[in-house]
Amino acid sequence: MHKEKIERCDCNILHHELVDRVRGRMPGKDEVRAIADLFKVFGDPTRVRIISALFHSEMCVCDIASLLDMTKSSISHQLRILKQARLVRYRRDGKVVFYSLDDEHIKSIFDQAKSHISE
Repeated sequence: MHKEKIERCDCNILHHELVDRVRGRMPGKDEVRAIADLFKVFGDPTRVRIISALFHSEMCVCDIASLLDMTKSSISHQLRILKQARLVRYRRDGKVVFYSLDDEHIKSIFDQAKSHISE
């Protein structure tokens, strides 16, 4: 079995100017945490499937559960997480609650991810 050689840096020189320049462009700790939390939400296949369904139409919990062959309870739990992450919103029509994507940024994130994995 052939093991791929991993490149590593053997130098002892620290590129201070480079490090300082990049440090000034890095997001702050709170922003990094928020970005990581967002990606955690996208890290669940069920939530990805729900978001994918909502690209096409707003849907109620019952319809999403039927589409994904899951229980209403499990879909509701995932929608709660998506709502807390501000990825979905809802509207009430009588006794029925319809969910939709919160904004177009979500589609853009997905499109970028799909483009990346297809390279």
